[in-house]
Amino acid sequence: MPWFKKDKYTTLKPAVMRDRIPEGLWTKCEKCFAPIVTRDFEENLNVCPKCGFHHKLGARERVELLIDDGTFEEMFTEVQPTDALKFVDSKDYGSRLKAAQKKSGFDEGVITGTGQLDGHPVALAVMVFEFVGGSMGAVVGERITRLIEHAADNGLPVIIVSASGGARMQEGILSLMQMAKTSGALTLLAAKKLPYFSVLTNPSTAGVMASYASLGDIILAEPEALIGFAGPRVIQQTINQILPKGFQKSDFVLEHGFLDLITERGEMKKNLSIMLFYFTGRKGDRFPEAPEEIGSEAATPVDEVVEAIEPATADEAS
Repeated sequence: MPWFKKDKYTTLKPAVMRDRIPEGLWTKCEKCFAPIVTRDFEENLNVCPKCGFHHKLGARERVELLIDDGTFEEMFTEVQPTDALKFVDSKDYGSRLKAAQKKSGFDEGVITGTGQLDGHPVALAVMVFEFVGGSMGAVVGERITRLIEHAADNGLPVIIVSASGGARMQEGILSLMQMAKTSGALTLLAAKKLPYFSVLTNPSTAGVMASYASLGDIILAEPEALIGFAGPRVIQQTINQILPKGFQKSDFVLEHGFLDLITERGEMKKNLSIMLFYFTGRKGDRFPEAPEEIGSEAATPVDEVVEAIEPATADEAS
């Protein structure tokens, strides 16, 4: 073979020598697919800096976002799940619970407790989507009910942050009855004239939306959150019709009168603080002086509170 003849092949660099990007360094946006440095993504509260899409936020991170540092006291952790029905699908429910606890790091589908939001004492429940999709079983319903009862006894406003696929099917009727129990408990707040703020995140659906999540005195939602009873795919297959664009997303739900306000994640604490200021008349860290015409017994129309929030947001942005 002539010495000047080229080989008709290419030498490839061994795989072990390829440059590797450390795992977890980048995150891809679920909506625009843009790559985001994970650290920047987390600092932006899991909101895409390119398109503004609100990705899921962990339950602990949600508590840290809303509650003042060092003030949150978790309650009702003694209420623990059991496999009362001895339910078995692809595996028994008891094993499924243990696997969910190990994977998520949570013991159940909700965190409940009390704390301060800009100095305002509040009772807070945050659904844990990481635990079986934030589904509502007997423990979730019991913890939320006890929190509401505690708030009613101690004169506390209630904030519940929903992120759930609905009732937990493995608990059958024991799960479904939580819808009635939590809804009934909320009448205690109404009797004491204590406000209840329902915060809907992606997704807020099925049994949760058919009960306490839709019963707030003011209902807020994050942008583009999926909100509804049955999901859009199920509805479309059932009625055999093409659904409107953005169906069941928060903008669509607001337009049709089922929401009071859509607020960015980074503005959520501030807007809740404004509402607490108007509804309770209590002095908080953000508003040290309450207007004279708003006292602890005063009733402020919902539309006035929402109108008061929107200009404040615009002024701060300018």
